[in-house]
Amino acid sequence: MESDFPVRDRCSHCKTDHGPRPFVARITQLAQQNRNFRTAFWTGRHLQMTFMSIPPCGEIGWEMHPDTDQLIRVEAGKATLHMGACKEKPDVTQQLGTGDAVFVPGGTWHQVVNSGNGPLKLSSVYAPPQHPRGTIHCTKDDEAHG
Repeated sequence: MESDFPVRDRCSHCKTDHGPRPFVARITQLAQQNRNFRTAFWTGRHLQMTFMSIPPCGEIGWEMHPDTDQLIRVEAGKATLHMGACKEKPDVTQQLGTGDAVFVPGGTWHQVVNSGNGPLKLSSVYAPPQHPRGTIHCTKDDEAHG
């Protein structure tokens, strides 16, 4: 299939937000190459894709986005998902593996924990965007400190 849009096999360590222009990418490959805790890869007006790399025994931390729907996809690794209306008593706890996807409606608490031996590689789509365009958090600590 041919495209009029640029195809990128790599992004210079995923340090560039490629939105909002049209863009074609090999998401699984790029997500696996990402070494940052979070990298905003493509940010548009109504949608955003980020990549995450979670170390063994690490986690994204409990999150809830009141006005944002989210799709989380495991690009490599194993994870334990917790999700529900209340983070103290999640309605869903499930094991995830490569290729699994989770749909998180706005207002739903969720937590993903790396339950594998290697880095957990995730792609995540937010609608509307959740993070400022070009956001890079090298570590989870960077997220907490802005």
